[in-house]
Amino acid sequence: MPETPVREEHPRLSLPNFYYAQEDEVYQASEREGFTWSIHRPHTVVGYAVGNLMNIGTTLAVYASICKETGRKFIWPGSEAQWNGVSDVTDAKVLAKQLIWASTTETAKNQAFNITNGDLFRWKWLWKRLADRFGIEAEGFNGSIRPLEKELQNDHPLWKAITEKYDLKENHLNKLSSAWHTDLDLGRPLEVMCDMSKSRKLGFTAFKSTEDSFAEVFEKLKAERMIP
Repeated sequence: MPETPVREEHPRLSLPNFYYAQEDEVYQASEREGFTWSIHRPHTVVGYAVGNLMNIGTTLAVYASICKETGRKFIWPGSEAQWNGVSDVTDAKVLAKQLIWASTTETAKNQAFNITNGDLFRWKWLWKRLADRFGIEAEGFNGSIRPLEKELQNDHPLWKAITEKYDLKENHLNKLSSAWHTDLDLGRPLEVMCDMSKSRKLGFTAFKSTEDSFAEVFEKLKAERMIP
């Protein structure tokens, strides 16, 4: 298990990780071609996107919309550690700001940086607040993991009916929802938080409320007629 809070100087875990391979390619190319680099390590990116395969914001919005339409409870799908532990996420816009900052800041060259919103929360607090935005009933951890992928597996016809009823743009559930990835995010057996001291010391100050991150994604999905 990695030590938390996660810091940039922590050694690599002795496990296969394709991010390590990507970093090594960057290091080698930099030495060969003579360019500078920066590495950015977000935790659970939240932003507006349709059609990508790793999207917790859109996935939870679709799930909540189904719960509202059917009267089902908004059931926590993850682990006890994630439910009770401290966590953070990364707004896509905050990530973009750090990318620009690092590319234009001399002292940020050739370094790796954690990047999160800058706040901390517990899912057992945030889960109900997300449910309240949809006017649905939240249900927390009950002693076992209840995967969202299994919860939604038979809802493809239902989603098509919802899109027809509300004249939505996308009637393929799998093009909006990536339940398998949300299950991975929320099913981790440990709390996850990232230390932001390194970039803060160098002058990066962007901050975002995580609740606002989700709220903005939900509103954008509604405005684009992706959810009711």
